[in-house]
Amino acid sequence: MVCIFLTRSVVTSTRLSPRPEFSSTDLSYIQQGERALQRALSILQHPPSWQAEPVLDAGAAVSSAVLPGLGRVFRVEAVLAAPLGWLHRQLFEELEQMPRWNPTLSRVEVLQRPGEDTLVTHEVTSASPVGRRDFVSVRHRRRTQAAVYLVGTATRLERLPAQEGCIRAETRLSCIALQPLAGDPGCTRVTWLLSVDLKGWIPSAVTDRVLPRCQADFIGHLRRHLSATARP
Repeated sequence: MVCIFLTRSVVTSTRLSPRPEFSSTDLSYIQQGERALQRALSILQHPPSWQAEPVLDAGAAVSSAVLPGLGRVFRVEAVLAAPLGWLHRQLFEELEQMPRWNPTLSRVEVLQRPGEDTLVTHEVTSASPVGRRDFVSVRHRRRTQAAVYLVGTATRLERLPAQEGCIRAETRLSCIALQPLAGDPGCTRVTWLLSVDLKGWIPSAVTDRVLPRCQADFIGHLRRHLSATARP
């Protein structure tokens, strides 16, 4: 079980201060990311009654809960033998390189950079039993002394319709919390919250099996990438 302790000062620091150099569109994306962050922090601060999912990976614990406005949210918890900074780079700063080590993605593109901590991205999945999906998302990060939070949520971009052969899915909420492991800064505790609407004619029972499997697979791909990468 992972406990994430957030002080009032940490939560307060996530509020957006007006920045006149941002366009109204940039501010809209940043504010969308901040709202997703606050929602994720609320779940982490006040955890619901998580129900364990079947063990999918010996190195990852998966659980779920049904939350108002989000539906079923899946949570995966794992400890990875990598420093927080390395994982932060792989999962945010070098996001477009993700398909090189995560075969479930065929393409990730950063479309806009509204601010230093905010991205607008387009992700296309590889073929799978439920078909191909693409996502347009706002991704946002918050760095504190205790952790790094990487959140994502669906957004709209009129100039980018769904790709041929894909169904446009929506991430209701994604939040990856990275914390240095107490007593071992070379390891990182990872907590990932995920709620996705895959769209299309997919029964909820199928979605409820696919999403935790995808999370466990992602942790496995990240572990293999970690093993194959020489880190400083």
